[in-house]
Amino acid sequence: MTPKEQLQSILNNEYESEDGDLYKVELLEGMTEEEIEAYKQQLPGQYLPIEIEELLRFSKGFEFSGLEEVRFDTFGPFGFEEMFPRSVQLAGDGFGNFWILDIDSKGKWNSVYYVCHDPAVVVKHSENLTEFIAHIDEFGKNGKESNLDIIHEKIVSDIWLEKIGIMEKNEKDYNFSQVQGELPELFLVADLTNKPIQTGFSWGKSGPKTKIIRPGDEPIWIIEKRVKQGFLSKLFGGKK
Repeated sequence: MTPKEQLQSILNNEYESEDGDLYKVELLEGMTEEEIEAYKQQLPGQYLPIEIEELLRFSKGFEFSGLEEVRFDTFGPFGFEEMFPRSVQLAGDGFGNFWILDIDSKGKWNSVYYVCHDPAVVVKHSENLTEFIAHIDEFGKNGKESNLDIIHEKIVSDIWLEKIGIMEKNEKDYNFSQVQGELPELFLVADLTNKPIQTGFSWGKSGPKTKIIRPGDEPIWIIEKRVKQGFLSKLFGGKK
Protein backbone atom coordinates (compact mmCIF):
# COMPACT_ATOMS: atom_id res chain seq x y z
CA MET A 1 0.00 0.00 0.00
CA THR A 2 1.31 3.46 -0.86
CA PRO A 3 1.28 6.34 1.66
CA LYS A 4 -1.60 7.97 -0.26
CA GLU A 5 -3.64 4.75 -0.21
CA GLN A 6 -2.98 4.31 3.51
CA LEU A 7 -4.08 7.86 4.24
CA GLN A 8 -7.20 7.47 2.11
CA SER A 9 -8.07 4.25 3.96
CA ILE A 10 -8.40 6.04 7.33
CA LEU A 11 -10.33 9.14 6.25
CA ASN A 12 -13.71 7.74 7.26
CA ASN A 13 -12.53 6.36 10.59
CA GLU A 14 -13.95 8.02 13.69
CA TYR A 15 -11.88 8.40 16.86
CA GLU A 16 -12.52 9.55 20.41
CA SER A 17 -10.26 12.12 22.06
CA GLU A 18 -9.16 12.03 25.71
CA ASP A 19 -11.95 14.50 26.44
CA GLY A 20 -14.52 12.18 24.89
CA ASP A 21 -15.01 14.21 21.73
CA LEU A 22 -15.36 12.38 18.43
CA TYR A 23 -13.14 13.44 15.54
CA LYS A 24 -11.82 12.39 12.14
CA VAL A 25 -8.65 13.04 10.16
CA GLU A 26 -8.70 16.59 8.83
CA LEU A 27 -6.75 16.78 5.58
CA LEU A 28 -4.60 19.70 4.58
CA GLU A 29 -4.77 20.73 0.93
CA GLY A 30 -2.48 19.15 -1.63
CA MET A 31 0.51 20.87 -3.17
CA THR A 32 0.36 22.59 -6.53
CA GLU A 33 2.67 21.74 -9.42
CA GLU A 34 4.74 24.81 -8.66
CA GLU A 35 5.00 23.92 -4.97
CA ILE A 36 6.11 20.37 -5.77
CA GLU A 37 8.78 21.59 -8.15
CA ALA A 38 10.05 24.05 -5.53
CA TYR A 39 10.06 21.25 -2.94
CA LYS A 40 12.12 19.00 -5.22
CA GLN A 41 14.78 21.70 -5.43
CA GLN A 42 15.39 21.35 -1.68
CA LEU A 43 15.77 17.56 -1.69
CA PRO A 44 18.96 15.50 -2.20
CA GLY A 45 19.55 15.13 -5.92
CA GLN A 46 16.31 17.05 -6.43
CA TYR A 47 14.68 13.62 -6.25
CA LEU A 48 11.15 13.01 -4.96
CA PRO A 49 9.89 9.39 -4.98
CA ILE A 50 6.83 8.94 -7.20
CA GLU A 51 4.63 7.64 -4.37
CA ILE A 52 5.55 10.65 -2.20
CA GLU A 53 4.81 13.05 -5.04
CA GLU A 54 1.45 11.33 -5.45
CA LEU A 55 0.77 11.79 -1.73
CA LEU A 56 1.74 15.47 -1.76
CA ARG A 57 -0.56 16.18 -4.70
CA PHE A 58 -3.38 14.64 -2.66
CA SER A 59 -2.48 16.24 0.69
CA LYS A 60 0.59 17.77 2.34
CA GLY A 61 -0.52 16.55 5.76
CA PHE A 62 -3.38 16.27 8.22
CA GLU A 63 -4.55 17.19 11.69
CA PHE A 64 -5.00 14.51 14.34
CA SER A 65 -5.94 14.89 18.00
CA GLY A 66 -3.07 14.27 20.43
CA LEU A 67 -0.38 15.30 17.94
CA GLU A 68 0.79 18.50 16.41
CA GLU A 69 0.05 18.74 12.69
CA VAL A 70 1.33 15.78 10.67
CA ARG A 71 3.21 17.18 7.66
CA PHE A 72 4.91 15.59 4.66
CA ASP A 73 6.41 18.80 3.23
CA THR A 74 8.72 19.87 6.07
CA PHE A 75 12.13 18.87 4.76
CA GLY A 76 14.92 20.68 6.56
CA PRO A 77 16.94 20.98 9.79
CA PHE A 78 15.20 20.34 13.10
CA GLY A 79 18.12 20.52 15.56
CA PHE A 80 19.63 17.02 15.31
CA GLU A 81 21.48 17.26 12.00
CA GLU A 82 24.44 15.24 13.35
CA MET A 83 22.07 12.28 13.67
CA PHE A 84 19.68 12.98 10.78
CA PRO A 85 21.35 15.28 8.24
CA ARG A 86 18.41 14.97 5.81
CA SER A 87 14.93 14.51 7.20
CA VAL A 88 11.26 15.42 7.12
CA GLN A 89 9.83 16.52 10.46
CA LEU A 90 6.53 14.65 10.34
CA ALA A 91 5.06 15.68 13.70
CA GLY A 92 5.79 16.78 17.24
CA ASP A 93 4.24 15.91 20.58
CA GLY A 94 4.20 19.48 21.90
CA PHE A 95 7.04 18.80 24.36
CA GLY A 96 10.03 19.19 22.05
CA ASN A 97 10.08 15.59 20.81
CA PHE A 98 9.62 14.71 17.14
CA TRP A 99 8.76 11.99 14.67
CA ILE A 100 11.08 12.37 11.70
CA LEU A 101 11.54 10.50 8.43
CA ASP A 102 15.14 9.79 7.45
CA ILE A 103 16.14 10.59 3.84
CA ASP A 104 19.42 9.31 2.40
CA SER A 105 21.90 11.16 0.20
CA LYS A 106 20.21 9.86 -2.96
CA GLY A 107 16.77 11.10 -1.92
CA LYS A 108 15.23 7.80 -0.82
CA TRP A 109 12.63 8.11 1.95
CA ASN A 110 13.42 5.53 4.63
CA SER A 111 12.31 4.72 8.18
CA VAL A 112 10.54 6.95 10.69
CA TYR A 113 12.21 7.64 14.05
CA TYR A 114 10.97 9.09 17.31
CA VAL A 115 13.60 11.54 18.57
CA CYS A 116 13.20 12.25 22.27
CA HIS A 117 15.23 14.76 24.32
CA ASP A 118 14.06 13.73 27.80
CA PRO A 119 15.24 11.06 28.08
CA ALA A 120 17.77 11.55 25.27
CA VAL A 121 16.78 8.56 23.12
CA VAL A 122 16.14 7.70 19.47
CA VAL A 123 13.69 4.91 18.61
CA LYS A 124 12.86 3.33 15.27
CA HIS A 125 9.12 3.99 15.14
CA SER A 126 7.92 2.79 11.73
CA GLU A 127 9.55 1.06 8.77
CA ASN A 128 8.29 3.70 6.34
CA LEU A 129 5.77 6.50 5.88
CA THR A 130 2.92 4.12 5.00
CA GLU A 131 3.38 2.27 8.29
CA PHE A 132 3.67 5.55 10.21
CA ILE A 133 0.25 6.64 8.94
CA ALA A 134 -1.12 3.23 9.95
CA HIS A 135 0.46 3.69 13.40
CA ILE A 136 -1.34 7.02 13.81
CA ASP A 137 -4.62 5.30 12.94
CA GLU A 138 -3.79 2.63 15.53
CA PHE A 139 -3.04 5.34 18.11
CA GLY A 140 -6.46 6.87 17.51
CA LYS A 141 -8.17 3.50 17.88
CA ASN A 142 -6.18 1.83 20.68
CA GLY A 143 -4.54 4.64 22.63
CA LYS A 144 -2.19 3.23 25.27
CA GLU A 145 -1.98 -0.14 23.49
CA SER A 146 -0.72 1.43 20.25
CA ASN A 147 2.85 1.35 18.97
CA LEU A 148 3.02 5.14 19.16
CA ASP A 149 1.96 5.33 22.81
CA ILE A 150 4.10 2.36 23.90
CA ILE A 151 7.21 3.98 22.40
CA HIS A 152 6.31 7.43 23.74
CA GLU A 153 5.51 6.28 27.27
CA LYS A 154 7.58 3.11 27.86
CA ILE A 155 10.23 2.21 25.28
CA VAL A 156 12.18 5.46 25.60
CA SER A 157 12.55 4.89 29.35
CA ASP A 158 13.52 1.23 28.90
CA ILE A 159 16.24 2.20 26.43
CA TRP A 160 17.53 5.00 28.67
CA LEU A 161 17.66 2.67 31.67
CA GLU A 162 19.38 0.05 29.47
CA LYS A 163 16.65 -2.55 29.98
CA ILE A 164 16.82 -2.95 26.21
CA GLY A 165 19.37 -1.64 23.74
CA ILE A 166 21.74 -2.18 20.85
CA MET A 167 24.81 -0.17 21.83
CA GLU A 168 28.07 -1.95 21.06
CA LYS A 169 31.57 -1.13 22.24
CA ASN A 170 33.94 0.31 19.67
CA GLU A 171 35.99 -2.87 19.40
CA LYS A 172 33.19 -4.31 17.26
CA ASP A 173 34.45 -4.70 13.71
CA TYR A 174 33.23 -1.56 11.95
CA ASN A 175 35.25 0.19 9.30
CA PHE A 176 35.04 3.91 9.90
CA SER A 177 38.03 4.83 7.77
CA GLN A 178 35.84 7.02 5.55
CA VAL A 179 34.60 9.15 8.43
CA GLN A 180 35.55 12.78 8.00
CA GLY A 181 37.09 14.30 11.07
CA GLU A 182 38.45 12.69 14.20
CA LEU A 183 36.63 9.91 15.98
CA PRO A 184 36.04 10.25 19.74
CA GLU A 185 38.68 8.53 21.87
CA LEU A 186 35.98 6.26 23.30
CA PHE A 187 32.68 5.58 21.60
CA LEU A 188 29.78 3.19 21.26
CA VAL A 189 28.13 2.14 18.02
CA ALA A 190 24.38 2.22 17.56
CA ASP A 191 23.48 0.06 14.56
CA LEU A 192 19.79 -0.11 13.62
CA THR A 193 20.39 -1.87 10.31
CA ASN A 194 17.62 -4.45 9.84
CA LYS A 195 16.45 -3.91 13.42
CA PRO A 196 12.71 -4.05 14.19
CA ILE A 197 10.60 -1.10 15.26
CA GLN A 198 10.73 -0.22 18.97
CA THR A 199 14.53 -0.62 18.84
CA GLY A 200 16.72 2.35 19.62
CA PHE A 201 19.60 3.88 21.52
CA SER A 202 20.42 6.61 24.03
CA TRP A 203 22.36 9.51 22.56
CA GLY A 204 22.83 11.67 25.64
CA LYS A 205 24.29 9.39 28.32
CA SER A 206 27.58 11.30 28.28
CA GLY A 207 25.87 14.62 28.90
CA PRO A 208 25.59 17.82 26.87
CA LYS A 209 27.65 18.32 23.72
CA THR A 210 28.17 14.58 23.26
CA LYS A 211 29.87 14.02 19.92
CA ILE A 212 27.65 12.09 17.50
CA ILE A 213 28.69 11.01 14.00
CA ARG A 214 26.54 9.51 11.24
CA PRO A 215 29.14 7.83 8.97
CA GLY A 216 26.85 7.35 5.94
CA ASP A 217 23.33 6.61 4.76
CA GLU A 218 22.99 3.44 6.82
CA PRO A 219 21.23 3.74 10.20
CA ILE A 220 24.52 3.58 12.11
CA TRP A 221 25.73 6.16 14.62
CA ILE A 222 28.97 6.69 16.53
CA ILE A 223 28.21 7.99 20.04
CA GLU A 224 30.97 9.45 22.17
CA LYS A 225 31.45 7.71 25.52
CA ARG A 226 32.86 9.84 28.28
CA VAL A 227 34.30 8.13 31.35
CA LYS A 228 33.48 9.90 34.57
CA GLN A 229 36.59 10.90 36.46
CA GLY A 230 36.96 10.36 40.17
CA PHE A 231 38.05 13.08 42.58
CA LEU A 232 41.75 12.17 42.48
CA SER A 233 41.75 11.94 38.69
CA LYS A 234 40.33 15.45 38.46
CA LEU A 235 42.77 16.71 41.05
CA PHE A 236 45.80 15.42 39.16
CA GLY A 237 44.45 16.14 35.69
CA GLY A 238 43.81 12.49 34.89
CA LYS A 239 47.52 11.62 35.12
CA LYS A 240 48.54 8.31 36.66
